[in-house]
Amino acid sequence: MTMNTTNILFCGTGGQGVLKAAEVCGWAAVFAGFHAKKSEVHGMAQRGGSVESHVRFGENVFSPLIPKGKADILVAFHSGEEERMRSFLKEGGINLFSFMIKAHQKEMPAMFLNTYLLGVLAGYLPLPEAAWLKALEHEFQNKKLKENIAVFLDGWKDAK
Repeated sequence: MTMNTTNILFCGTGGQGVLKAAEVCGWAAVFAGFHAKKSEVHGMAQRGGSVESHVRFGENVFSPLIPKGKADILVAFHSGEEERMRSFLKEGGINLFSFMIKAHQKEMPAMFLNTYLLGVLAGYLPLPEAAWLKALEHEFQNKKLKENIAVFLDGWKDAK
């Protein structure tokens, strides 16, 4: 399997599930057979502080950090963080923030927003559904797994 590195930048504030979403994405890439690296940056170690996580996967990935202007996809959970991190998105990159707005319009419970955006993200990545479902099971186990899978699949449907 030959593939360039895919760069995904997750950002938001503490308590929004940014790190959990990045972890699920990284596992999905691994379960799909890719080499993956992940890095996280906590602006403040409390709810409300800036949080970002870089996920990179491909045939061979050597660094976990995405250079500015090289992110293929920006997954933002907060408008201020989306604005702050937008410069990481490459020209022609995909900004998924409009789907966060859509999730709010659906009046989705806050605890599922990250899973919904993961589903949206899945619609843009070459990772099979089975890899995503295995990653969700790995990370959520008995923590509302059925609900998270349903929300994930709703996001994936909305991305198409």
